[in-house]
Amino acid sequence: MPATAHIDFIVAAYAAGLIVIVALIAWVTLDYRLQRRILAELERQGLSRRSTTLRDASQAVREDV
Repeated sequence: MPATAHIDFIVAAYAAGLIVIVALIAWVTLDYRLQRRILAELERQGLSRRSTTLRDASQAVREDV
């Protein structure tokens, strides 16, 4: 049995795998951009992230007083 007997299946399998990987990369990239836009809009509205350090939060409270 020659090695080229199943070449169509092998090429199709690699192509399908490549399409799936490219689609996942595109999906993650688009979702990242969307999340960054949403976060920027929320910060523009005055909401802040919970990851703000205590020092940053205490300085913000002092500035308000």
